[in-house]
Amino acid sequence: MSRNRIYLDHAATTPVLPEARAAMAQALEHWANPSSPHGEGRAAKAALERARSEIAGALGWRGDILFTSGASEAVGMVAARALVPRRVVGATEHDVVPYHMGEEATVLPVGEDGVIDMGALYVALADGPALVALQHVNNETGVIQPLDEVAERVRAAGGLLLADCAQSAGKIALPDADFIAISAHKFGGPPGIGALLVRDLATLAPTGGQEKGYRRGTQNLPAVAGMAAALTSGAHRAAMPRLAELRERLESGVRAAGGTVIAEGADRIPAISAIALEGASKDSLLVQLDLAGIAVSAGSACSSGKMKASRVLSAMRVPESLAAGALRLSFGPQTQAGDIDAFLAAFGVIAGRRRAA
Repeated sequence: MSRNRIYLDHAATTPVLPEARAAMAQALEHWANPSSPHGEGRAAKAALERARSEIAGALGWRGDILFTSGASEAVGMVAARALVPRRVVGATEHDVVPYHMGEEATVLPVGEDGVIDMGALYVALADGPALVALQHVNNETGVIQPLDEVAERVRAAGGLLLADCAQSAGKIALPDADFIAISAHKFGGPPGIGALLVRDLATLAPTGGQEKGYRRGTQNLPAVAGMAAALTSGAHRAAMPRLAELRERLESGVRAAGGTVIAEGADRIPAISAIALEGASKDSLLVQLDLAGIAVSAGSACSSGKMKASRVLSAMRVPESLAAGALRLSFGPQTQAGDIDAFLAAFGVIAGRRRAA
């Protein structure tokens, strides 16, 4: 990747932090299987548990932590094995969540601001205990769901709350949930490693094997160490106030160029901004920006390559003429004001061409 390119797609994946790289290199010295009973295995096990403790401390988590390959696996574990009979899911979740929750799951609508309809949640919970799966921060718009309020209602109904915190862990405080899914590559750790945070293991059916009997397979110690180091560095959390200023700089410039900011009135994480150019094609916008040396996306990296409308924007009732030209820009500790200005210059040229056409 050329140094001259500008990367504004941190919500898809973030550059691996130097602290994480160093921790992974050191952990490779503990090459033995953490489940082996000999001295080498015990040393690897000790390193694994140190990392687990560091992650708990960095996240302020007092329950159990089960290592997974990422948030997608963590969500699947809970959807299949949470010990409540019904499933409820939000309308704007990452694609993997409704897939795992199943076609029979009750779908909760959202308002035009992307926030869950509390009245619909109340109705859904009236039918009895359920597992309710909601994103803490939406991966396309950055909208923050009021999960602490949701948790109170879910628990009052005897249910359990699964929070997809892939976009919020390591950046803002975690919600009060029964299960929390995280992915290291969203906060400066390596790809292919994540965790499921569990408040009470008795609410999840075990399968045997490693991770206290809840996941089979040899643990990936180097990746776990990298995840722990990325979290304990605090780099992404520390960047949030500065990123809030950069997002405001971006969105002011987008409006001035004739663009639209999606869900601008909602509570949103500073690291994500969804914008749109009326009547434009997101595919054309992506190509033009990429040729200008700027990496952005048109939504989730898991679905942006599929030429179809965004489920998230459809659920928010964003007009198709606007949704067709929607982009997601996302930021990290490395993002600078010059990156925003370069994007705005390119965006202004593209918008100007459309006005002149």
